[in-house]
Order: sequence, then structure tokens, then C-alpha cells
Amino acid sequence: MQPPAGDTARTRTTVPTAAVPHPDATEPAARPRYAISTRGLVKSYPGPDGTTTHAVRGLDLDVLEGETYAFLGPNGAGKSTTLALLCALARPSAGRATVAGVDVLDRPDQVRATVGMLFQHSALDPDLTAEQNLHIHARLYGLRRRHVRPRVTELLETVGLTDRRRSPVRTLSGGMRRRLELARGLLHAPRVLFLDEPTTGLDPHARAQVWEHLRALPGRHGCTLLVTTHYLEEAEHCDRLGIIDHGRLVAQGTPLALKAAIGDDRVVLRTGDDAAARQVVGRTAPPGLAVTLDAEGVSLRVPDGSAWIPRLCVALADHGIPVHAASATPPTLDDVFFHHTGRSIHGPAPQPAPAAPTAAAEEAP
Repeated sequence: MQPPAGDTARTRTTVPTAAVPHPDATEPAARPRYAISTRGLVKSYPGPDGTTTHAVRGLDLDVLEGETYAFLGPNGAGKSTTLALLCALARPSAGRATVAGVDVLDRPDQVRATVGMLFQHSALDPDLTAEQNLHIHARLYGLRRRHVRPRVTELLETVGLTDRRRSPVRTLSGGMRRRLELARGLLHAPRVLFLDEPTTGLDPHARAQVWEHLRALPGRHGCTLLVTTHYLEEAEHCDRLGIIDHGRLVAQGTPLALKAAIGDDRVVLRTGDDAAARQVVGRTAPPGLAVTLDAEGVSLRVPDGSAWIPRLCVALADHGIPVHAASATPPTLDDVFFHHTGRSIHGPAPQPAPAAPTAAAEEAP
């Protein structure tokens, strides 16, 4: 990224002031302030055989200032490409985008000076100490020498690495390196911080530590976060999330609202004969519901799943099919992803079993 001129990138915190309306005037409704806004954003690549690959397809996105927003999707969904477009590291094929009020096409240098970026793969120098890595990055961004040391000290304390400031990066654990990269991305006080798969390759404890620091950033540093992830539990930490699949934003909202929109509980039954049980459940459940057979057993989605379990168990017992386990769980983000894309974020979707035969078909010879 290109360094900003002088020391203008060092202090980005602003305090909005409200104009005092005339007593007789009607106060207009406050307009939302967007840190990121895109309309029809497209990124395409020509293929060797003359075809065109679309990595991002007509993205419309608005992220509020101070918000933590997550792109949730599998590898290859277009998440990293979108971040490259918003950081002005790649040029859109079509559409427009503004970041911190700056157009990425008209003023890409200013965009790169205004944002911070945590790349998917480490960009630290392993031979330098944690402190030296931060000092070099601060100078590249034009911070004046008298401001660098206190800023480095402040951020090392923020990410819990004060006692390792003189340790070579190669001696740090994976979680420590990721926190050091987070500190580096905050050195120039960016208004928007992009984080591409910030916890990939970390163990659960290190991932939890990184997210502990991430959750505190908007309030402590006043920046907006845009995170890409394929970890469902990480998306739960965000104010809002967007499900991205094959370069398209197929759904967005708060985690709670997205799960509530699915509505129905998932009931799973493991029986002595799941194939036969699927037929019985298909005739017992409300008409029109899909009954699925997969490695977990027989599953379906119904309102108030816990109330349906006794009825299904009775029906199965009447047909001599023992029930070994039964559960009813509310919707998860994986269910939300499945609902909007037709597959699980961590693997292929289970195949629905054939539809239950009608009474007429059962009686046919």
C-alpha cells in the first residue's frame, strides 16, 4: 500500500458535531453514514479458452461506520477478491465502490492510505523483532519519528505483546504473530480495517484470543471492520454478516435475524431402520415438508421441533421401528448458509431421499 503524505494518517478519530436547527424548522431524519458502499461491483478474468470467469458478480453492499461486518462463505466464493477491490489493490471490471467516502477508482492512493489490511498469509519479517516490524511499517506510512515509539508501545499493549516486543518473530506462536499483524494494521489509525481470514491455521485458543482483541477495536480505535471467514462461530461475533456464494451476496443481516428467518427447528431421528423410518416420518409430518436421510439419520424441519418428537416416536413405534436418539435444535448459521446456497459451508449438501410414495402408489402392484 502507498504511504500517505506527511503524518495525516496518524490521527483519524473525529468527533461529529450536530448543527443546531432553527426552532421553527423540522429536523430531518439522520442519514446513515457508510464506511463502505458498493453498487454493481464486478470483477471478471478472461480464461485461456476465451471464456470469462466472474469472481465478483454485481455486489451491492453498505457497511455502517463503526460496524463489524463479516463475509461468510467457503473458499473460492469471492471474499478475498472483494477485499482486494475495496482496498484498491485490484481494479473492478464494472460498478463503483467507496471506502471511507473515497472512490476506489478515482482516488485509489487515498483509499490505500486510509485503510488497514490483514492479509490471509503472514507478511511479517521473521528475522526482525516484533518491535522492529512495527517500526518499519510505521515509517512506510509516514509517521513522524517522535510519534512512532509511543504508538508502537500503545499497540503492543493493545494486543498483549508488550513482554515480547524484543522477540524475533520466528519465536512467536501463530496466535502471537496474528496479533502482531493486527497491531501493524492499526499503526496508521485506519478508518476501515480489512481482515482476510484472520484466524486461518490457528488453534481454537489462539483464535479466541484474536477475536477478543477484534471485538474491542471499534470502540477503542473507532474503526470499521470487514472480516472474511468460513468459521461460523466467528461470524456470530459480528454485528452483521453477508453470505457470499459464487461471487454473489445472497443474504445479509444480523446473525440472529438470519437464523430467525429460517424459523423452523431441525429434528433428527436415529433409528434401527432409517430408510423405513424416513417413509413413516414422511407420512406423519405435515404435508410438503422435505424429509432427508443422511449419515446423521432422518431429519426434517418443523415449527416447535421438541413437540413433534413424541408424535414421530409413537408413529415409528407403531411400525416396529426402534428410535435410538432424537434431537430438536434451533437454526444455526450453517442452516442459514444451506438455506440460501443449497449446501453446507463445510461440505456438500446431503441428498434428499426419494419422496414418500402416495397411498395409491403403495397399493399398486
